[in-house]
Amino acid sequence: MNRFFISLTEGTKIAFSALWANKMRATLTTTCIVIGIVSVTAMNTITDGVDRAFDESMDMLGRNVVFVEKWPWGFGGEYKWWEYRNRREMQLSYVEDLRRLVPNASYVAASANRNTTIRYQDRTVERVGLNGATSTYFHTAGLNIEDGRAFNEADEQRAARVVVIGGSITDALFPNEDPIGKQVRIQGQRFTVVGTLERQGNFLGLEDADNRIVMPISAFGTIYDLRWGMQLAVQFPDEAMLADGEYEVIGAMRQIRGLDPMDSDDFAINQAALFEQEFQTMKMAIYGIGIFLTGLALFVGGIGVMNIMFVSVKERTKEIGIRKAVGAKSWEILLQFLMESIVICIVGGIIGVILSIGVTHLINQIFIAYMDWTTVLYAILLCTFIGLLFGFLPSNKAAKSDPIESLRYD
Repeated sequence: MNRFFISLTEGTKIAFSALWANKMRATLTTTCIVIGIVSVTAMNTITDGVDRAFDESMDMLGRNVVFVEKWPWGFGGEYKWWEYRNRREMQLSYVEDLRRLVPNASYVAASANRNTTIRYQDRTVERVGLNGATSTYFHTAGLNIEDGRAFNEADEQRAARVVVIGGSITDALFPNEDPIGKQVRIQGQRFTVVGTLERQGNFLGLEDADNRIVMPISAFGTIYDLRWGMQLAVQFPDEAMLADGEYEVIGAMRQIRGLDPMDSDDFAINQAALFEQEFQTMKMAIYGIGIFLTGLALFVGGIGVMNIMFVSVKERTKEIGIRKAVGAKSWEILLQFLMESIVICIVGGIIGVILSIGVTHLINQIFIAYMDWTTVLYAILLCTFIGLLFGFLPSNKAAKSDPIESLRYD
């Protein structure tokens, strides 16, 4: 065992000496590995980033929530828009009906959305997501108040001109002052800021979820038409009740709509689970393409390492003969060249990981990526495996070489 560790140490020293003696060749060889590691690390950081962003985004949709809308969320299959467009719109009165007919629901909310422009003094923010909603919307949408308060049922009943604003709006309109109590202009009308929302970040890493305003749906109705685009949300206490709750909501909606038993549903039931199914399909596609491309890059890199190792073995044939002549075992020769192959790959892997940090930062500017220590460990282990796999054949050739023939080699 002691001899093994001595041979391992000596093999590592010889490997670094060989790399230093052939800098250009080593650079070209490690470049192949660097490209492969950057590719595999980039793929891993993107998939990790998408996973994290997806979990956070599902919280933004609201947990254990059934959404009732005119239009189904269009994921896969045939989307019959010509059929859906003729459906009746949701109505605000359905909120009370659902509360009465679905007693197991924790909250029932209604909301309608538009893009708008908000102004405060000489500052303006365009394309802001405006939500006109009932007070229960904060529960179904998983929104928390950071400062101030949310509006309540009394505000709804009197169509109070109050708003709760997201973090991006706070930054843009009130960079150096407290927004609570200030008046902003929306569609030429004044609204008082009564609260600010906790920051949520980007939805699926793309859309800024903090670029939003929430106001009472009754006040919203004084600016925009409530006859179209309304969404209902029914939240249940836990996931176990959600499955049965969905059927309760369907039955209640059919009763509210006055549908006969043979009539088809003229409304859509949507859930975050639809996003989840679509996400898994998308993730598998990303993984499939990523594994193919990174596998190809690493295979090319491994072939490059193998070729260089064959060249190295041939150049040092006499050295191999001398070592065997003075008593070196075949496994020691094998270990020496394997260590050289592994060192080449690990050096390339370390450089690749360092470059990947910059690549991850660049990806984050346009999409989402996340790197943690497990990604780094995975990259180093992968490099070690490539060194062992593609370095074995040339190392085995060196180990099995005849010492007499090796000493004769010129």
